[in-house]
Amino acid sequence: MKQKSSFLCSECGYESAKWYGKCPSCGAWNTMEEFREAKQAAPRGTLAKTDRRRNKPLEISAIETQEELRFHTGISELDRVLGGGAVKGSFVLVGGEPGIGKSTLLLQMCQEMCRQAKVLYVSGEESLRQIRLRADRLHISSSDLFVLAETDLEEIIEETDILQPDVLIVDSIQTVYKSDLSSAPGNTTQIKECAMTLMQYAKRRGVTIFIVGHVNKEGTLAGPKILEHMVDCVLYFEGEKQISFRCLRAAKNRFGSTNEIGVFEMSDCGLIEVPNPSAAMLSGHPTDASGNCIACTIEGSRPILAEIQALVTKTAYGTPRRMSAGVDYNRMVLLLAILEKRVGLYLSASDTYINVIGGMRLDEPAIDLPIALAVASSYRDQPLPEGVMAFGEVGLTGELRAVTAATQRIHEAIRLGFSTCIMPKQDIGRIQVPDGFHIIQTQNIAQAIGAAFSTKK
Repeated sequence: MKQKSSFLCSECGYESAKWYGKCPSCGAWNTMEEFREAKQAAPRGTLAKTDRRRNKPLEISAIETQEELRFHTGISELDRVLGGGAVKGSFVLVGGEPGIGKSTLLLQMCQEMCRQAKVLYVSGEESLRQIRLRADRLHISSSDLFVLAETDLEEIIEETDILQPDVLIVDSIQTVYKSDLSSAPGNTTQIKECAMTLMQYAKRRGVTIFIVGHVNKEGTLAGPKILEHMVDCVLYFEGEKQISFRCLRAAKNRFGSTNEIGVFEMSDCGLIEVPNPSAAMLSGHPTDASGNCIACTIEGSRPILAEIQALVTKTAYGTPRRMSAGVDYNRMVLLLAILEKRVGLYLSASDTYINVIGGMRLDEPAIDLPIALAVASSYRDQPLPEGVMAFGEVGLTGELRAVTAATQRIHEAIRLGFSTCIMPKQDIGRIQVPDGFHIIQTQNIAQAIGAAFSTKK
């Protein structure tokens, strides 16, 4: 009997009987990959027949709605991103670039969780000796931490049934394979089927499973997009390898907010939590230097102060150069056009560079005003007065729009010793402002720039 062949899109998981140059579902080019099904394959994406039971429909009122059982991971920054801790029976995907610290984070989590749970760490990329050496470097040792070097999913499930751990960690999903599939490990089909099997195992047995996924050159998780739909929580570990700070974000969370962020610092002894990111990001902030402004952004429920730097120089080419790091490029170009049209800054003959210190990426509209003030400061070669911070959204007509959580932002600025806050005109309630702290509310970008440079040092 001839083997059945089909094609699967590596971006969205669309399956077709014939090859397409452009995926009919997501429109991506050259993403259709061929795979062949085994002649006598067991039902894919499922557990063994002895582990399956028939599901029957229930009335929605008869379904138990007890609160999900959470347990702390021992790392407060990770608990914050997960929504208060890991949920029993949840399926969590941790993604990030190679070498960013995913395995280090999960291994450190094992040390803390072993105080209250049994953990099985499965590695498909490292040998047992390599894991032991890394654990010794991180000072990790526990009698409830078990390590397995295996890539065959059936063997992993069998060892998990024998050990019966509370937490299972698979590092990484790209190295695991099912023997009844003919495709190679890391293939789209293997990733999808292995993830489906692990998801069903987590739901039926109540085991919390963490899987590690690699990120490709486009910055998305390698493998089919359907992988993100299967899991309960998608965490991205971000940061520059040259910078010690790392950010953990939740792109999806069925048990909590997706706006929270956890900040870590990479050291010789592993990852160290940063409970006060604002102070860490502002360390080394230059004084009497033009082209920088302090912004306050909200990440979940946490206000974070970050330094935005701008450099405006006369261009040597016919077309001025624009570069941004940490902010959206299109948003930067839009703000430069507003500054030229509404404020009169002749930026069309100047190269402009924007950077966020610390490797953070800010995508909130409230950073519009700090970017504009930093650009104006560099253009005039005039530093902003010491102790000034700003936040606010800038419209196309140059007006300043109100932003959320203004009171929290002001409190964070007061806590870190700032003296002046430039913001849009909006209701901030009855906030207790200490002596010496000034709140300047302006209606448009021109007024904000004028107020910033007229503030007494």
